[in-house]
Amino acid sequence: MRTLLASLVGLGLVFTVGPGFAPPASAQDAEAVAQAALRKAPVWDGHNDVPIQLRGRYRNVIGDFDFRDTTDTGGEEHETSWNGRVMHTDIARLRKGGVGAQFWSVYVTAALPEPEAVQATIEQIDVTRRLIARYPGDLQLALTSGDVERAMRKGRIASLIGMEGGHSIGSSLAVLRQMHALGARYMTLTHSKNTPWADSATDTAEHDGLTDFGKNVVREMNRIGMLVDLSHVSEKTMNDALDVARAPVIFSHSGARAVTEHPRNVSDSVLKRLPANGGIVMAVAYPSYISEARKQWGAAVRAEAARAETLNPGNPDAAKAQVENWKSANPEPVSTIAQLADHIDHIRKVAGIDHIGIGGDYDGMATGPEGMEDVTGYPNLFAELARRGYSRADLEKISSRNMMRVMRKAEAYAARRSADAPIESPVPE
Repeated sequence: MRTLLASLVGLGLVFTVGPGFAPPASAQDAEAVAQAALRKAPVWDGHNDVPIQLRGRYRNVIGDFDFRDTTDTGGEEHETSWNGRVMHTDIARLRKGGVGAQFWSVYVTAALPEPEAVQATIEQIDVTRRLIARYPGDLQLALTSGDVERAMRKGRIASLIGMEGGHSIGSSLAVLRQMHALGARYMTLTHSKNTPWADSATDTAEHDGLTDFGKNVVREMNRIGMLVDLSHVSEKTMNDALDVARAPVIFSHSGARAVTEHPRNVSDSVLKRLPANGGIVMAVAYPSYISEARKQWGAAVRAEAARAETLNPGNPDAAKAQVENWKSANPEPVSTIAQLADHIDHIRKVAGIDHIGIGGDYDGMATGPEGMEDVTGYPNLFAELARRGYSRADLEKISSRNMMRVMRKAEAYAARRSADAPIESPVPE
């Protein structure tokens, strides 16, 4: 027996794989496994920024906007958003990508004063709901996990609303509750800047995580069944939220910090806490978060831009030309599906297969990785995972079953607390 085993090892016919993994699949078999998984459990994506594209490109006037096909959205008339790049998302491409449920982000910039952010967020909820209503044969507004299930069964793309940044509630629990009443089903506690009650991953810490009010925001979100999203927040804010939360949290679009050292990604110490909470990290496709080389290149571009501005005072055209010349000599590194899969591998290793989802961040970045440049690329990612030994059951968990479990548990917790009074906080004098 030992001789036979040694011979098989020598021929490369024995594979050493981690717990729960199958041997790597051939390319053809991997594609078949991925397609079968996505037919059974379509992708439930955690984050897509189409609504801010509508605001930036069309000022939310969408009567002539055709969401069935947005491949003609490049050019000078759209230079207000991503320098005239073609949008990543439309109904046809969502279908091709195997997307069955989508959280549409009603992001507004964190630079807005809070009262303006509240108004702008309501406007973004409005344009999102109007967009969904225009395509009843393809899109269906979803407010509950049951709505998602029914929409998928009918072959429609379940359309949920997620708020990106606590500035959108104006430091008001009353506004939070009304945003939920308008249809928002998650809120990212911060975006790129701190709020008066929570620290961001990309700002100088002010609160050492969550303030007492911030902890009440988490409690109230749990009470009403609104998912707490910890993408964009500092590690201390993540831990404070996990200390308070009684329902599963999500990271709607984040990677693993151990793979790419970026403050937007999730550390191993936080990943290790996810099984006890029941939450998930929805793996992001944003190149700077999944590729160390791309992250370093982006930092170098910003440094060169600062240098060019210093060397060309009062001459922005010369400064821009200097940066473009630098880019020509230093091309942007290509990010890959394999790098994104490395993040998923790591999340699985630390937190487990039950704590992974997908949150592409399409239309909120310039491009996705090579082979996943837009929303059509999800089958390529799932084929890569199948090649790495993920089973069909594993892929179904990642695509949507984990997210379905999280939302159902959040709804169940809210149902148990339905008799609890709303948390009150005094309005300013």
